[in-house]
Amino acid sequence: MGIGSFLRSRWELKQVIVVRNDLKMSRGKTAAQVAHASLSAAEKSSWKKKWLSQGQKKSVLGCKDLDELRVIHQQARESNLPAALITDQGRTELAEGTTTCLGIGPAPEEDIDKITGELKLL
Repeated sequence: MGIGSFLRSRWELKQVIVVRNDLKMSRGKTAAQVAHASLSAAEKSSWKKKWLSQGQKKSVLGCKDLDELRVIHQQARESNLPAALITDQGRTELAEGTTTCLGIGPAPEEDIDKITGELKLL
């Protein structure tokens, strides 16, 4: 990898939202939870302004269950990445307090990929 490619990849920012596959939420509920995660994580990020100017690159990925989501959250925190766990208020499909998803970033793409690179698109 040349220095130009390295610098581009190092400063290419993205956000990842990880959604629990075991909850079987409707598409609308999933979309709302993903939106909560995106906004909540972005508000914690020092890279927010640059990410907004780069087009707000993001991916929505799935994980197996709450245990896997917690592991990913812990890895993000240990890597000093902005992360926000989303807990439902129980007004529609889910019981109050159900953790639905996790927003990570915006942050450098390569840093997020070290944690979420093996997950599949939702």
